[in-house]
Amino acid sequence: MILIVIKMPVRPDRIDEFRTHADEYARAVNAEEGSLFFEWSRSVEDPNTFVCIEGFRDSEAGASHVATPHAKAAFDWMSDLVAEQPQIIYIDAPEVSGFGPMGEVKPRS
Repeated sequence: MILIVIKMPVRPDRIDEFRTHADEYARAVNAEEGSLFFEWSRSVEDPNTFVCIEGFRDSEAGASHVATPHAKAAFDWMSDLVAEQPQIIYIDAPEVSGFGPMGEVKPRS
């Protein structure tokens, strides 16, 4: 699995526009064959920063994703909406296939 986490600082006056685009983009990415998950969240530390977590089956699926028309279009609109260059963590973890249960926390009855 390829795991990617991106912190994307968005211009405060463009937040609503970003949210609209980000929602459409997430739907498109999640429909890709090699996509395991793709989600946006808003940072609790900075309301102008969005955090993206995405997982792809393997590096081939990740490469296919970057070549899609919706990814190319996203890289374009993102460049107009970011306040500074996004920061990324990219991990190639072939032994992992997605999320698993967290051992330390379980719902109480």
